Amino acid sequence: MKIYTKTGDNGKTALFGGERVWKSDKRINAYGTIDELNAVIGLAITEVNDDELAGELKSIQNDLFTLGSDLATPLSKEKKNFSVPRIDYTLIEKTEKSIDKYDSKLPELKSFILPGGSKSAGLLHYARTVCRRAEREVVELSHSENLGNYIEPYLNRLSDLLFVLARYANFIMDIPDIKWERIAP
Repeated sequence: MKIYTKTGDNGKTALFGGERVWKSDKRINAYGTIDELNAVIGLAITEVNDDELAGELKSIQNDLFTLGSDLATPLSKEKKNFSVPRIDYTLIEKTEKSIDKYDSKLPELKSFILPGGSKSAGLLHYARTVCRRAEREVVELSHSENLGNYIEPYLNRLSDLLFVLARYANFIMDIPDIKWERIAP
């Protein structure tokens, strides 16, 4: 199988279902940012020395691949003879359980923190910001297209989970979170 098809040379790409859209389309931007988020998480995994945390992140990567296919397939274009994986409420519940699980292992957060500490935590904070951008792009897309009821809440929970996992990455390495220190004018 060739990697290049030349079908995108004119600035258009195909959605699942065959519709061709500009590569600058809001839908393409949204699932492109999901792809970027997946890559940042992949980079974070290379810095994680904990099997449980690495497993959690790999699970998120698989969920993001599902999200990408969901976004690449407009609800109105889904073919009855082809099943497209979709984000559903069970993924939101799974994400909430992960937040609760890892947050229960951490010391209580009593101040705002800055991104950083360990390299893995810094990368997970970066992933959180990419997730927030993806959420904003999905919200913008949802103003003009029906995306269902679960993508926006999932991304909102995922950014919370990435925040908790960044803190957890520091915790298991015995590196303190960096507290925000307000500088008086």
